[in-house]
Amino acid sequence: MTSFFPSKTVALYMGRMFLVRTFGILAGLVLVLQALDLLGESGKILAVPGNTDAQVWQYMSLRVPQIIARFLPFSVLLGTILTLITMNQNSEIVALKSSGMSAHQVLAPLITASMAIAAISFVFNDRVVSRATATLSQWQKVNYGTLPIDRGDRSNVWVRTGDDLIEVDQIRGRGDAARLGGVTLYERDGGKLRTIITAPTGRRSGDGWAIGPAKRFDVATGQQRDVGTIVIARGVTPDQFTLSSVNADGLSFRALNEAIDDLAAAGRPTAALEGSLWHKLSGPLSSVLMPLLGAVAAFGIARSGKLFVRAVIGMALGFAYFVADNFALAMGNLGAYPPFLAAWAPFLLFLLIGEAVLLRTEE
Repeated sequence: MTSFFPSKTVALYMGRMFLVRTFGILAGLVLVLQALDLLGESGKILAVPGNTDAQVWQYMSLRVPQIIARFLPFSVLLGTILTLITMNQNSEIVALKSSGMSAHQVLAPLITASMAIAAISFVFNDRVVSRATATLSQWQKVNYGTLPIDRGDRSNVWVRTGDDLIEVDQIRGRGDAARLGGVTLYERDGGKLRTIITAPTGRRSGDGWAIGPAKRFDVATGQQRDVGTIVIARGVTPDQFTLSSVNADGLSFRALNEAIDDLAAAGRPTAALEGSLWHKLSGPLSSVLMPLLGAVAAFGIARSGKLFVRAVIGMALGFAYFVADNFALAMGNLGAYPPFLAAWAPFLLFLLIGEAVLLRTEE
């Protein structure tokens, strides 16, 4: 055959069947998992004074994208197996192979559709999931209180300067343009707390940070007084505030890449974040693997009674990939694996395993 898709009709038929089953399974998983998640979180949300059902729906709008991103590859795997089992039971696979199509040609429509899913998944993760994750993370840090508005802000940042500790509720901007909100300085002497200085705002001033209007509380005397605008944290650079806590899941691909460059310029370790950056590409591409790993369910005679066994093998291969992927990421975060290897090794390994199984059994 000169064309990899010998029949446009068959390709559209298989692609449509695959997509309907995949997104149907995904919708069911999202519905069930979100309901289970609300059992634990709705009580925490409604326990905050002023929160109503509107905040519960707001939580759902932030949580649903995360569930979709996490379970889309699972849905592709199950959609693949369900599609191929149905076609096998109806002898459609036998008809396709008897017409001269190879196993790869039978799977071609599903692989093409999964490539489209992978592209959509990357855009969805980059534009929707990252923003929802950043906002939900900040909201949870304030125990579902007032929802932070700026999704690019960093919150609840701690920095140490000498023996003193600085806590900042929220940081906006980068570099010398960074603005601090809710600043608390704990001045210590030999580990013993002496004074607490608080101020609502702060900005860069020379080699330090000007905060004000500030109030100083003396621990020994218990007295508090206004001190106006003062400069604290001399020698503390902006990156120590803005880069002290980088949430890879809450940043887009471009923003995370910029954060890694800033950390590298500041001499900070970036291996774990580099692994997460690569995984923002390899993660969505895992959808392309699922038709190949679930392909074992497509072949073999349905009347032989081994169709269920083949389906179980397909699911086992798919779930083994997810286990290996999470394990590799964990090893990358610990520094045991290089970032590129942590993100791409499971994908490449199971691509070879899937091809080997398909070639050995059907080609």
